[in-house]
Amino acid sequence: MSRTTATVAASLPDHWEELVTTALLGTDRRTPPGVAPGPQAPSALLDAAAAATVRRRAGLRPARPAERLRPAPEDPRPALPPAAARRLASLLADRPGASGGGRRGTAPDLMELLPQWLQAANARGYAAPPQALPALLDAARGRTDLRPAALRFAGPRALWLARLNPDWRFALRAAPGGGPAAPDPRDPQDIRRLWQEGLFAERVTLLTALRSRDAAAARALLEETWATERAEDRLMFLDSLRAGLGPDDEDFLERALTDRSRNVRATAAELLSALPASALAARMAVRAAACVAVDRRRDVPAIVVEAPHECDAAMERDGVVAKAPAGRGERSWWLGQLVEAAPLGTWPVRLGGRTPQEIVALPVGDGWQGELHAAWCRAAVRQRDAEWSRALLGEPSAPEAGGPGAVSLAERARLLAALGPGERAAWVAGFIETHGLSEAFQLLGVCAVPWAPPLGRAVVDALNIARDAGSYPWSFSGVMGLAERCLDPSEASRLDALLAVPDEPEDAAPGAGGYWSEAFQRLVTTLRLRGAMLAELAAEEPAP
Repeated sequence: MSRTTATVAASLPDHWEELVTTALLGTDRRTPPGVAPGPQAPSALLDAAAAATVRRRAGLRPARPAERLRPAPEDPRPALPPAAARRLASLLADRPGASGGGRRGTAPDLMELLPQWLQAANARGYAAPPQALPALLDAARGRTDLRPAALRFAGPRALWLARLNPDWRFALRAAPGGGPAAPDPRDPQDIRRLWQEGLFAERVTLLTALRSRDAAAARALLEETWATERAEDRLMFLDSLRAGLGPDDEDFLERALTDRSRNVRATAAELLSALPASALAARMAVRAAACVAVDRRRDVPAIVVEAPHECDAAMERDGVVAKAPAGRGERSWWLGQLVEAAPLGTWPVRLGGRTPQEIVALPVGDGWQGELHAAWCRAAVRQRDAEWSRALLGEPSAPEAGGPGAVSLAERARLLAALGPGERAAWVAGFIETHGLSEAFQLLGVCAVPWAPPLGRAVVDALNIARDAGSYPWSFSGVMGLAERCLDPSEASRLDALLAVPDEPEDAAPGAGGYWSEAFQRLVTTLRLRGAMLAELAAEEPAP
């Protein structure tokens, strides 16, 4: 700054707004105070602004310092083995690409392997590497199916981070203890305060968590405010009783049968019917037994059905919906509800001491077989009765690909869920060996992972048959995707022979051979990658 300019700047008053106005208008139209018009006016204005800026900044009072962040809590769990930590980083770095039918290429879909990796890491009790937490939270934010396992693995530090980033606030709602008002589970007053003052989502979370620890305490908490809750809230709260449902819940559920909300009454009746020793189940057994009997006058015994002629007030109180859906006969509608709510133990006694297999093998007169067997299916699913589920499924090699009461693949999948993992896998393997893969996708979804060897062999053999036949390959992409996630990694060596491009029959889909080769290469690569993942996690067992 020249001596002349410094003298001019020092003589200017420190009026910031006036300097700003002069700058906006321009020194040709307005000069700063004490400065003559001319070529030095712009420089004098800038010098004055610089001097004023220094004076303004020098006069600022320092802001009050923000409260220092509390350090993130320690995670006492053992650290991941180094190789497993590197694997996690690669899984989280993968971005979902095109998936579904027709996915091409031989590279594994890493994001689809992340759930299994998280499950295995959680089973071994490892802690998440701190540097992986942001990517882990981002992945959980984008996929709700990942959240329970991801947040369990992320541990307490993820909640600390979530309070600092609005994009991760979902973790505070989803993780136990995430909310700022999470009660001390050992403090009944703290629990009651949140129950009475918390938001609806917080109350549902509280009731569900408490139910898993102390079913009676959760029920008592619900009873305190039941009469004052909104109908839609009562329905959600009542649904939480499914976890740990037992005979002690019967009195409360019986009172809920008189609720002013039809949906609440229906849910209470459904829960009571899942308790075979409940009074409601006994009432339903009497009603259902009056409608179904064995006609012994015929040469071959058969079941005869006399459906209810009315739906009285007592039936409605016990959850029977009087109005039938469009296109459904009232009597068959009422019969189905009575039979599905009656304990399955009713029928051997009522029908001559026969076993479930013998009962479902009996002919049913007057066209009632479909309705009766479908209701027994729903009862077997609700009561999780393996013997009845087995009888209703029938043999997997049955000509119609199902048992007497299995009217759809979805129904068969629900019945299979009542069987043990080994029996379930064997049944689905038999189904695939007889009927192929075209209808097996839903059934495969209920089988335990990794698939048992007989099921894995059945799936691979069926895929190989489809490949050799030149079948349209994209129709099997869903099963192939399941195989990548569910086949036992030890099966990889059996698949090497399928990696070559097969000869295409004349009637094969164009390009089918190349697709099948790519698909099997991706399957083998994925299985070996899964095997490596498990080996890396087992490299260093955490201390007990």
